[in-house]
Amino acid sequence: MASNQAAQHAATQKELARKLEEYIEKIHYSDRYSDDHFEYRHVILPKQLLKLIPKEYFNQDDTGTLRLLTEAEWRGIGITQSLGWEHYEVHAPEPHVLLFRRPKDYVPPTQPQYTKAERATRRK
Repeated sequence: MASNQAAQHAATQKELARKLEEYIEKIHYSDRYSDDHFEYRHVILPKQLLKLIPKEYFNQDDTGTLRLLTEAEWRGIGITQSLGWEHYEVHAPEPHVLLFRRPKDYVPPTQPQYTKAERATRRK
């Protein structure tokens, strides 16, 4: 009996992962636009993906809108962008639209450059 439940759970998880991957492929990223201080873009999630997002990512006020997400959270639901973006607003009439910004002259941090000897030492 327990093995049957485990098999059903595994099948459910596999189907959920398949749906999630399908929805992630349908995320729409706008072109970037800017003002004097920030570069902006909006990200439109498929409405079906919204149903799979953890409940704790939503506001407690029953409006059905997402709260502002940390970078780890928005990356965790499948949003992929270069470094420096901040989720700064949710378009309340359309909770599946997330607004992002980053400083206009953002320069991503550089990776430290190591010599061959230093890289070999770091691998040990």
